[in-house]
Amino acid sequence: MSDVSPASAPVPGRTGATPAGTAPAGTPPNGTPPNGTVPAGATPAGTTVTDAAPTGAARGYAPGRTLPLAVEVVRQFKRRRTLVMFGLLLALPWILVIAFTFGAGSGQPGAALRISDLATEGGLNFAAFALSVSATFLLVVAVALFCGDTVSVEASWSSLRYLLAAPIPRDRLLRQKLIVALGYSAAAVICVPVTALLAGTLAFGWNDVRVPGTGETIAALDMLPRFAVVVGYAMVSQLVVASLAFLLSVGTDAPLGAVGGAVGLVIVSNILQAVEELGALREFLPTFWNTAWLDALAPQPQYDGMLKGVAVSVTYSVILIAFAFRRFRAKDVVS
Repeated sequence: MSDVSPASAPVPGRTGATPAGTAPAGTPPNGTPPNGTVPAGATPAGTTVTDAAPTGAARGYAPGRTLPLAVEVVRQFKRRRTLVMFGLLLALPWILVIAFTFGAGSGQPGAALRISDLATEGGLNFAAFALSVSATFLLVVAVALFCGDTVSVEASWSSLRYLLAAPIPRDRLLRQKLIVALGYSAAAVICVPVTALLAGTLAFGWNDVRVPGTGETIAALDMLPRFAVVVGYAMVSQLVVASLAFLLSVGTDAPLGAVGGAVGLVIVSNILQAVEELGALREFLPTFWNTAWLDALAPQPQYDGMLKGVAVSVTYSVILIAFAFRRFRAKDVVS
């Protein structure tokens, strides 16, 4: 009988075979070859798997990279309601031009004191008229639409929970959607007067501005900076509608409910504004200072009313948006 066990016996036909459990000759006890290299698939002694991770491995979770603004802008732009609303806003000034063209012979030159009577006096007059007739309702609906279905529409599509499971932090999700919604709302407000200025200039010419009420004339170039202030104020005055629609969008799964609630606020505020018995309390209504921009078109512009309107709008907006974030943080998202 042989004294060599089967485990340590050499294998026939294999030169230099190493017995099982025995390191090759010249190999240090720690298992590393003399030249310091590590065989493929092996891990040096004292090295963990983490230390040996290959270069270019996947990076860790970065909350700041989730839901980029560009992605949300494209998503909202491709929606049908966005295209339809902007189509309507762009078409409104041209519709008004046609209406004034067919009714041009009904005016009474020399007695034009209302802003509607001055609409055909030039491009700036026409743009001011278009802004005045659209800011009371059409722009309100547009702003409520862009801000009222940002979150609620995701819930109605049962996609909100999948966005949060991406995972996107709740505050970041809400912030990104709010920024995009406010951006589209601002674009809607700017779109009407700018398009009206273009349409009015082509239809009625680039003339000096006649002031409503007194009929005084101001040079168009002098009025242009004031008109930019008017457009900016129109955007700020719509902040209350945007903030309330956004808050309602966070709390409901019905987009029409959020949009209708914001529009309803404007209607109720306008009704209360007509109640003179409320006295000075009416100044705290969100729509009381909406027409204060007309003071900027006077021969001696007044900005006191506009400053009060900005203060009221910003205060309401900050409070409503803060409630929206607080509500969304504690909301049980199941849709």
